[in-house]
Amino acid sequence: MNNYVKENMEVRPVFDLELFLGLLAEKRLGGQVLEDMATAWERWLPMLHAIKLETGKGRYLALWLDTAVEEEVDREWKISAEHGFRLSALAQTMCQCALYQLMPEVEGAGCAPAPRPTAALLEALEAEGLPYQEVTHSMLPKFSVLTPYPFHGACDICFLLKECPKANGQSSQFRSFEIGVGKE
Repeated sequence: MNNYVKENMEVRPVFDLELFLGLLAEKRLGGQVLEDMATAWERWLPMLHAIKLETGKGRYLALWLDTAVEEEVDREWKISAEHGFRLSALAQTMCQCALYQLMPEVEGAGCAPAPRPTAALLEALEAEGLPYQEVTHSMLPKFSVLTPYPFHGACDICFLLKECPKANGQSSQFRSFEIGVGKE
């Protein structure tokens, strides 16, 4: 087993309504919907985690929501696709807001680059209970972010550059995204 250093990071993101509405492709939401989303946000905050990993070959930020959030979103999606979609967008918003809090440069760059999955990184993630998914080039759980830390480039250092529709001028095909999930 490769040695690595882990540092827990404090994170308590502030809700960004504009970002949330953008993910939903909505201009406005009713009061009850926003109240329901605010309740879910507060309930999920203790389930948001962030760690810095240093493997000797690189430094990374791993940020994720517990799988209980994914299970709740999936359960609600089966009851109401509209509500499930909103909860999914809320979880994505929480991850993005947390990322922007910890690495403000990512917001300006427009994206958090995916790191090359080195053996040392894969072992560290596995030891932390965050297995890496080769197919999607992401870690589990579903609502997560894995990126080099500190920020030192966006598209120019991204492992997924060749596959990214946004980076390859296909932004009209790039309508939405889920942090930690593969291509649509």
